[in-house]
Amino acid sequence: MVRVPLLQLNDISLTFGGDPVFEGLDLVVQPGDRMALVGRNGSGKSTLMKVMSGLVEPDRGEVTPGPGVSVGYMEQEPDLSGFDTLGAFAAHGLEPSEMYLVERAGEGLKFDPARPVETASGGERRRAALARLMAREPDLMLLDEPTNHLDIEAIAWLENELKQSRKGYVIISHDRAFLRALTRATLWVDRGAVRRQEKGFADFEEWRDTVWDEEDTQRHKLNRKIKAEARWAVEGISARRKRNQGRVRALQDLRAERAAQIKRQGTAAMALDAGPKSGRKVIEATDISKSFGDKAILKPFSITVQRGDRIALVGPNGVGKTTLLNMLIGKEAPDAGTIKLGTNLELALFDQARAQLDPEMSLWDSLTGDPEMRVSGKADQVMVRGQPKHVVGYLKEFLFDEAQARAPVRALSGGEKARLLLARIMARPSNLLVLDEPTNDLDVETLDLMQELLGTYDGTVLLVSHDRDFLDRVAATTIAMEGDGKATIYAGGWSDYLRQRGQDDFAGSVVKPKSSTSSEKPKPAAKSGLSFTEKHRLEALPAEIERLEAEIAKLEELLGNPALFTDHPVKFQKATDALVERHEKLSAAEEEWLMLEEKASA
Repeated sequence: MVRVPLLQLNDISLTFGGDPVFEGLDLVVQPGDRMALVGRNGSGKSTLMKVMSGLVEPDRGEVTPGPGVSVGYMEQEPDLSGFDTLGAFAAHGLEPSEMYLVERAGEGLKFDPARPVETASGGERRRAALARLMAREPDLMLLDEPTNHLDIEAIAWLENELKQSRKGYVIISHDRAFLRALTRATLWVDRGAVRRQEKGFADFEEWRDTVWDEEDTQRHKLNRKIKAEARWAVEGISARRKRNQGRVRALQDLRAERAAQIKRQGTAAMALDAGPKSGRKVIEATDISKSFGDKAILKPFSITVQRGDRIALVGPNGVGKTTLLNMLIGKEAPDAGTIKLGTNLELALFDQARAQLDPEMSLWDSLTGDPEMRVSGKADQVMVRGQPKHVVGYLKEFLFDEAQARAPVRALSGGEKARLLLARIMARPSNLLVLDEPTNDLDVETLDLMQELLGTYDGTVLLVSHDRDFLDRVAATTIAMEGDGKATIYAGGWSDYLRQRGQDDFAGSVVKPKSSTSSEKPKPAAKSGLSFTEKHRLEALPAEIERLEAEIAKLEELLGNPALFTDHPVKFQKATDALVERHEKLSAAEEEWLMLEEKASA
């Protein structure tokens, strides 16, 4: 039996004023397809989805839905004009007997149908758009970043609904755990081409790396061939001018082929400078609590944050994660209890609302107008980790082109705004990094780089996120805020947290709070073993200790020279300072190894 496609794209070409976004694109979506749509920020993923939905008309080609096929699209910024409430928007086009579908989706996605549109936040508007799509149940669902502004419980509900659905869907998402759980095929938008693999997102990175390795091999072969042909042309062309014009033309064709190859976009040149070391104890919170009216946000809660800790805060939206975060860093006072901040702290904040970015300012002014980045007397330079750089050059390191430098921030995509904010944060040294929903809108490559940087960052990290994969890769401790003011500390990341609660399978389940209070002593970390991050750290520490011991031996040998102090006093002082620093690092590393080893043994 021949299946009728849900959607066909034939010979699609589209250009937005410059290089083609797509050229000669053919694509077929079959019934039951569950596809991840992936690619770098700015590669054209959302544009392709808008072409598929009919919202963007291509310059050439045809978009043809199957007979009787309904296509639904959830865009990132829905237009709710003409509707009084979120519920009226979500229910538009449904029969009265189908209203329960909106109510059901609203309950799962946690939005209030009675909320007036004019007072609704961007996140609430997106949840209403997603509820509208889920209630309509079109034959093909096009979902552009559906997990943005959803908490982990709402993501669990959506993931379960899509798993049980028999409809086809295409998903753009930064949430790798979400994509791995749901997709069975992958569309990869890369330099104007769309590749398809009949495997889900779990196999994407291996596939991408294979394709890039093959490209590099072919490029190397082409370069060698051009080099050989060019040598022949220089050495013998005059004697064979008439007989070998074909070979000369072939060399020209080879060079044209190389010139036509589109260079892969690199990764952002992100770097973190931990700056001066903070004190050993970064934050000490003792019996802090917070309420808004009759609602308890946090019941008496205590925690000590040590230098180098990686602590994640998780829980439903509205439970108070950002409030607790702000209390811990001194931005908000608790109703009761005490918070002591450590010495020599230098804070860098990544806020989920991107409030540090003025939408009307240009990218140029967003950097040069920052007092901490301004270079005195240089309107075109910014201070980056103690060194002046040209503002355009620094923007290019974060994958912005020169034409974007004078464009307003409001013209940027969500991922580009996140990269601009990272450019500001990473320009200055810090030893306490606070990340409130940092993963929204970032592509896979930028997420990988951020995780790598956080793994080697010599400061302390406080993190709020609903991205389970990111939590597992980064967090060594998790504070679970479970409602009614309860907050409990667990060892490890998200998966470690679930295991300690006896919930190994996230998909389709909603985390229910245990009958405990925040004042209860958390279970000792040893009972749950080591987290992934801690295991990796335990394996790396012996080599680090050995290196520090070797450096100490060399410094002691140098300082053992009695003439060093009189002949080279500056060198003597530097060596003395270095020796003190190495001893401090060795002591900290040995202490950390002992703690982790005891944990592992238990």
